[in-house]
Amino acid sequence: MGLRRKSKVSAAFSMSSLTDIIFLLLIFFMLTSGLVAPNALNLKLPGSSRAKRAHSNQRMDNVSINESGRFAINGRSISLEELDSRLSSLANRDESITISPDSGAPVEAVVAIMDIAMRYNINGILAAERD
Repeated sequence: MGLRRKSKVSAAFSMSSLTDIIFLLLIFFMLTSGLVAPNALNLKLPGSSRAKRAHSNQRMDNVSINESGRFAINGRSISLEELDSRLSSLANRDESITISPDSGAPVEAVVAIMDIAMRYNINGILAAERD
């Protein structure tokens, strides 16, 4: 009697379900990555450039923050509300300010100034010391 059973295991693997999952993940990451960029702050760090620029006669305002979180604009002490109203007068005029925090200044105070600058479309240049 030559009866033999066929008990071979199939080694084939269906890739169709795996490609569906990969396409769904790709679509998910493409949609969620577009939501990250609008929350960025408009911050320009000081640096050198080889291109020559025309020097303007306008004086940039300097906003300094001390270690206790108090603000000063051009050396004069000011509250955050007064600073907000002062910077609102510079809004949409292609103005720039420098933000000069002390080495122990709270990060929240620096971010508050950058938020005001972003809200009024003012270029904020962070002039921090290196550690």
